[in-house]
Amino acid sequence: MRITRLQIRDLRRYRALDVSFGRELTVVRGPNEAGKTTIQRAIELVLTRKCTSGSADLDAMRPWDAAPDARPEVTIEFEHEDEDGTRTGRISKSFKGPRGSVSVELDGKTTTDPTRADELVAELTGVPTEAFYRSTGSVRHHEVADLARDESALRDRLQASISGADRGTSRARKKLERALQDLNAKGTKNPGRVKAADDAVAGSQQALERGELALAQLERDRDTLVAARERRTESDEGLVQRRALLEKARAAERIRAEREVAQQRFDRYHQAVEVGRQIEELRAAHPSDTPLPVLRPALDRLRQLDTRMRELRAMLSGEIEVQYEVTIPEPTWLPIAAAGFVLVAGGAILAIASLLGYVALATGLPLGLTGLLVGVMLALIGRRQRDAAQDMRRQKELRDVEIDRRLRGRSQLEEELRLDEAESGRRLDTLGLTDLAAAEDLLRREEEHLTTIDRLAAQLDGLIGKDPPEHLPELRDAAALDVEQKKHALEALGPIGREPRARERLEVEFRDAEAAVERARDDEANARARVEANAVDAEQVAADDEKLAEARDALATLQRRARVYEETLSSILRAEQATMKTATRYLERHMARDVERVTGGRYRRVRVDDRTLDIELWAPEGNDWVPLTSLSQGTIDLVYLAARIGLVRLVTGDRRPPLIFDDPFVTLDDDRARRAFELLRDLTSDFQVLYMTPSDRYDAVADVVVELPAPATVDSGAEAEAATVDA
Repeated sequence: MRITRLQIRDLRRYRALDVSFGRELTVVRGPNEAGKTTIQRAIELVLTRKCTSGSADLDAMRPWDAAPDARPEVTIEFEHEDEDGTRTGRISKSFKGPRGSVSVELDGKTTTDPTRADELVAELTGVPTEAFYRSTGSVRHHEVADLARDESALRDRLQASISGADRGTSRARKKLERALQDLNAKGTKNPGRVKAADDAVAGSQQALERGELALAQLERDRDTLVAARERRTESDEGLVQRRALLEKARAAERIRAEREVAQQRFDRYHQAVEVGRQIEELRAAHPSDTPLPVLRPALDRLRQLDTRMRELRAMLSGEIEVQYEVTIPEPTWLPIAAAGFVLVAGGAILAIASLLGYVALATGLPLGLTGLLVGVMLALIGRRQRDAAQDMRRQKELRDVEIDRRLRGRSQLEEELRLDEAESGRRLDTLGLTDLAAAEDLLRREEEHLTTIDRLAAQLDGLIGKDPPEHLPELRDAAALDVEQKKHALEALGPIGREPRARERLEVEFRDAEAAVERARDDEANARARVEANAVDAEQVAADDEKLAEARDALATLQRRARVYEETLSSILRAEQATMKTATRYLERHMARDVERVTGGRYRRVRVDDRTLDIELWAPEGNDWVPLTSLSQGTIDLVYLAARIGLVRLVTGDRRPPLIFDDPFVTLDDDRARRAFELLRDLTSDFQVLYMTPSDRYDAVADVVVELPAPATVDSGAEAEAATVDA
């Protein structure tokens, strides 16, 4: 099959896609998120997936911007070559769960039945399942090493490709294994048919042996039954006597317990009466006539007043001495200031006159300047004395103000002290006390008195609970009467009533008597059962013998069937091993050729395990076989790609599905990638090759290059900005 055209609707990033492929080698190139893997997935779905499939991965393939009811639709147009020539056809699938539809057109005939359509597509491609296709012909670069997606299908296809017929040995082997499991299961809950037949044989044989021994045992069992009946009668009589004594002992123990309870009740009520009397006496003799809720606030106020009075007395005890005589000196600065003014004026006149020539300059000018200087000094001295006199006058005014303020504050403190003393005296007179210490003592005694009353009240409440206190004498007397009655009842029981541990002793004797009765009854029942069981006659024994023979025949038949199944399964396993051996040798030859070509001769020998398909290479450095996992990732990918190519050649026979490669050479260097691509180029003579890659280094050797554009939609941030504005 060679796909010439692919149409996709509502699959991953494509709302609609129409692309054409070359018949041989087509390179589908595009950057990341261009949709290369989507094209590969679409081809896998249309060739292998049922149109009515409702798996969750199909729902997840809807485009992000598609409508809620949109589902993938894939259509391919293809050419198919066989002995009759080249035929064209068309496959279309709509994946809508139970409402999905399919249409296969070939040679002018159209098939819409889903089951027949899938069978026809499998005949055209040679691909039985999606997992099988992804294990062989559809390669993703991150799944190159995954060869075991559908192991049973892979083995069946290998056998079919070698033997020429689709034998379905995996299904047959599973049926045989289930049949053998059904026959040979050894479990006790769900045994197999062989074990059930074996158990039936064992049961029949045991029944026969029991029947043969029954007649011989019958007479001995009858003698044993007579002796057991006699022992049981004696044991019953002893048990009746022990039961009567035990009942009296239990009654005595119960009466003693009731007497102790009555005595405790009497002691409790007696103590309660005494406590009640003490409470009444205390309630009638309070230390204070004033109730505690009134006394406590009054004492708190007295404490506050006492504290305040002590503070006021302390403040008044440190009286400040005030000096009322403040001497203000007479103003002496006026004469000095006047003399200074005169000297300044005279000196200035004399100096000016000397300068004007009225007085001799040599005499008048020095005298004028001297008088002017002395006058200035006297004026300064007078000013300082004036300032000092003003300071003394201001200090006197401040002292007068302070003295007046202190005299007024002392009067106020004395008034507050007098008022507090008067209030304290009134409160003490109201309480009938002399001082605060007496009040403190009275409060302490009253609190202790009330605490004692509360304690006794709690004790009384614990003794009587909800019983009314006024009925305590009657309850006490009733308890005393009950004690006397229990005492007389014990005396009436005799020695058992006076023995403290009589019940325990009699219980031991009673249990022994019961055990003896039970043993006697068991012996009698066993003897009777043996007698009744020995009622098997000769006819029953003969029937058991016939049943044993039938069970042995059935067991032999099942064992013979199990041997046939085991031999058949062994033959199938040997055939599978031979098939896998042929397939692995085929793979080794083709893989060795391809690996040698791509690695430039570095690796020439390949070995494939017949059972697990594990691959090993011959390492030239160590001259030995090495597991594939010990090599580089590029070499691993290369070898597994060669294995897939060999497998797809082997298992598809004359049917040629399209080979899809999702850039499996991504881990190869340029030289190996070139040789590997040449290998793919050689495959195009038999297979159509679709190569998905983001690189353009393979464009020159491709028949057709399909270039996919990158996604153009970007996040503009408008919604985020709008959300920020709204917030």
